[in-house]
Amino acid sequence: MGMTEKYNHLNSKQKDEFARIANKLLSIGFLTKKKEDNKKDYYFIENHKEIFANYFEISGWELEIDDTYGVIHLVNHHDQNRHHFKLYESIILLVLRLLYYEKMQELSLAENMVITVDDLHQRFFALKLRDKPLDKTTLRSALRLFRKFNLIDLIDSDISLGDARMIIYPTILLAVRVEDIRKVYEKLDTYRSGEVVEDEEADEDQVD
Repeated sequence: MGMTEKYNHLNSKQKDEFARIANKLLSIGFLTKKKEDNKKDYYFIENHKEIFANYFEISGWELEIDDTYGVIHLVNHHDQNRHHFKLYESIILLVLRLLYYEKMQELSLAENMVITVDDLHQRFFALKLRDKPLDKTTLRSALRLFRKFNLIDLIDSDISLGDARMIIYPTILLAVRVEDIRKVYEKLDTYRSGEVVEDEEADEDQVD
């Protein structure tokens, strides 16, 4: 049975859900069943993955489903519809990826990877990229963006507090693809050796 036939076998409500979820995934790129408001959409795609995969393939997208981590990701093979992060956003994202890796060594995949704002600041400061900590505006803006892409979520909303907590979702493993965590350090070394400009864009760190 082809994609069109399978799609036509969906009832009216399922077709509405298909359209809503397809547009949502095109907008944010990532879904994770770790996030409560993603679960329903995640399982809908999983149950109809062939229809979704064929639908996205027509437009040059590849649907990736990682059952181990419970993550769905859209990849564009034409280098279009990609978000270009500013340099400090890229650095914060890499720090979050590093913190996620460290938490993975301590916890099981079934547990949420929770860090505090202090954890992020300490790791960032240890990189010796600048003499002062991240300012609240830069951090707040970056975290808001990462929430949009389902990479993190805030447990405590006031990030001016050092003990404010956030969850790092496994989607970050696909947003920052590194086979070995040492490559993260290598990327950070390139930032450290160069001039860090707050509004500079970093082309190498992009999200589909």
